[in-house]
Amino acid sequence: MAWVITRMCRDCVDMACVEVCPVDCIVQHKDKKAAAGYENQLYIDPEECINCGVCEPECPWEAIFEDEQVPTVFEADVAENAKIVDERDDFEVPERADVDVPTPDKISENKEKWNYAG
Repeated sequence: MAWVITRMCRDCVDMACVEVCPVDCIVQHKDKKAAAGYENQLYIDPEECINCGVCEPECPWEAIFEDEQVPTVFEADVAENAKIVDERDDFEVPERADVDVPTPDKISENKEKWNYAG
């Protein structure tokens, strides 16, 4: 069992989750653009994740779920996180940049964008 970062992180990339991860399993593609089939978002390496769950409450975008609890609308994101294992050298643990915490309206807009009522 591992945690999954869904597409609700796409182009939001807050990185609060990166800061609290005890095993540095939260990564971003080195190119940071929609490169090689990966979007501009964070991913969790399922082979490195220890299932501690400390990342989930830190995500202001509410984009992180246990793999078995991922909403149906984001089911493809489980495989998207898992496929980074084969290309791990193209990913790195990003440095935390200071970003503004999203407003509740921004969070709601992001959920609507991805058709998630959660």
